[in-house]
Amino acid sequence: MTRYRLHNFFRSSTSFRVRAALNLKGCAYDYVSYALRAGEHRAPEHLRLNPQGLVPTLETPDGPLGQSLAIIEWLDETIPEPPLLPADPWGRARVRSLAHAVALDIHPINNLRVLRHLETEFGATEDGIAGWFRHWVVETFDPLEARLSSERETGRFCHGDAPGLADLCLAGQVLNNRRFDLDPGRWPTIARIHAACMAVPAFADAAPENQPDAE
Repeated sequence: MTRYRLHNFFRSSTSFRVRAALNLKGCAYDYVSYALRAGEHRAPEHLRLNPQGLVPTLETPDGPLGQSLAIIEWLDETIPEPPLLPADPWGRARVRSLAHAVALDIHPINNLRVLRHLETEFGATEDGIAGWFRHWVVETFDPLEARLSSERETGRFCHGDAPGLADLCLAGQVLNNRRFDLDPGRWPTIARIHAACMAVPAFADAAPENQPDAE
């Protein structure tokens, strides 16, 4: 079986998504860690693999690949079982829309480089940064909760009774929320789905606290 090499950071929610996806697919991988606050991901060796200098980066037999959603969909196409996207077009579109709500609406404005820029360029305090983070989570989690609690396709997980792409994104974000004291009780359906995810060994093994570079 192909062995992959994953360049990542233990606390990165995007790295969590890929770790859990690799685990669900039963893929062994070598773990390469970067201390993001120290700028290790900007080292020339990593920039040669990923010119953006972002994590995660997955080294594959076809070459290095960045961007967590692209990595996960590539894994799903090359290793079909278990599927991370539904077989039907509507199901795939729904799962992508749920995943994108987290991956495209929350994460880009709440990731580490944005939070650091708020501090260094605009003088944001620690409390101000936490307030920023919480604001943008609430802006998306409130409507996401409304969808997941009312749409018929929601099951034990975001879509049916098996974890998939949307769950990878949702679980990673909920784990990230813990650092900013967001009350999970505000979103009971999301909390229920997150608990179901973390009961799956592939998710639990990918959790930040279970990584070799955990602090």
